[in-house]
Amino acid sequence: MKKILFVCHGNICRSPMAEFVLENQARALGLGGAITVESAATSAEEIGNPVHAETAAILHKLGIDCSAKRARQMKAEDYAAYDYLIGMDRMNVANMRRIAGGDPEGKICRLLDFAANPRDIADPWYTGDFDATYADVREGCEALLKRLKEKRLIIPATARIFHVQMR
Repeated sequence: MKKILFVCHGNICRSPMAEFVLENQARALGLGGAITVESAATSAEEIGNPVHAETAAILHKLGIDCSAKRARQMKAEDYAAYDYLIGMDRMNVANMRRIAGGDPEGKICRLLDFAANPRDIADPWYTGDFDATYADVREGCEALLKRLKEKRLIIPATARIFHVQMR
């Protein structure tokens, strides 16, 4: 099982969107049991707050309930606890490295580093364009799942069952 932590500035827009979108995509592909996904913030500004209303509305349209999610801040211990720590933009990545005390294992990157066109995901808190953020998050999550499957780092539950039965 791979453990993934998505990180943005406040943990109320981009990173929880990525958390729930990736979980939803993985479940649809039969990979739900192959990954664990959570999200966190680099700042303490929104700790304890729920997902931003516009992010929640997009997730609701997808049939995803995020009402129990509350913002939390990334801690140094998260580096050892997760296989991938994925930020939404370059500033997040710099702050994640500061919090973790570096990145000796190369676990920290941006979500769209997995996509064909690597780039930052703009913060909808400032742009107001939550739909554009969702499009970028969806693209990044699809690319991440594709990479994990290609490298055989995650295997669908049906393949795991088949493998066990074949022994």
